[in-house]
Amino acid sequence: MAKVAFLGLGVMGYPMAGHLRVKGGHEVTVYNRTTAKAEKWVEQHGGRLARSPKEAAVGNDFVMACVGNDDDLRDIMLGADGAFQAMKKGAAVVDHTTASAAIARELHAEAIKRGFDFIDAPVSGGQAGAENGTLTVMCGGDAAPFARAQTVIAAYARACTLIGSTGSGQLAKMVNQICIAGLVQGLAEGLHFAAKAGLDIEKLIATISKGAAQSWQMENRYRTMVAGKFDFGFAVDWMRKDLGICIAEARNNGAHLPVTALVDQFYSEVQAMGGKRWDTSSLIARLERAGRAGG
Repeated sequence: MAKVAFLGLGVMGYPMAGHLRVKGGHEVTVYNRTTAKAEKWVEQHGGRLARSPKEAAVGNDFVMACVGNDDDLRDIMLGADGAFQAMKKGAAVVDHTTASAAIARELHAEAIKRGFDFIDAPVSGGQAGAENGTLTVMCGGDAAPFARAQTVIAAYARACTLIGSTGSGQLAKMVNQICIAGLVQGLAEGLHFAAKAGLDIEKLIATISKGAAQSWQMENRYRTMVAGKFDFGFAVDWMRKDLGICIAEARNNGAHLPVTALVDQFYSEVQAMGGKRWDTSSLIARLERAGRAGG
């Protein structure tokens, strides 16, 4: 059993922290910007509520975080009431936020100066993965603290891999989102084409999902996409945030991401349609609207 703090109880963090307590058996302290959410978590799972990230960090072996973006992360770590103000020597921060590689390197350097460790550890698997404890975690940092953290992360992950040095976890997550963006657009176009062509969608997917076109998105989202239902996980607003990080990093490293940039613009159109909180499979809604407008 470890002493763990968890900062950020959103749709991902809330169940992740729950697994630490229930499945992992760890001693857990939680902090959330909206205190009522933390109070609800403690009522449900036990553990302890902290009123600030600094208070949450006191005496804990690990401080996990899952917040919105670079600015949120910098605030809860380096702010006047941030966790870095109270971390004990030899402890480790494990950051599950999808953020930039630059902030990961900044926080790692500051952590080492203060005598503790920092692992960037963004996750893939969405809300369902968090709730079921089956997330994939891609990490960047030093081997020794990763090995210690891996046993704790196991409470909510089915796979946890040290990709490389600090920032590598965030870079791996960028690759993940780049791949998903193009894949979902391709699936949306395929389903849109199939409907226009009058094909039996069930027979179609039963056939092509056994071949090279198969994907998790195809297996899990084709029915809801065809039905125009988009309330199944990762929101368009969040995806645009992530793709913005990818595109910014590409400017720095010289990578060319033409499809990613195009799909990002398609998601901006979905937002304009009122789909900010729709899940990422809603790209098909844009095609259906264009189809209706065209004929």
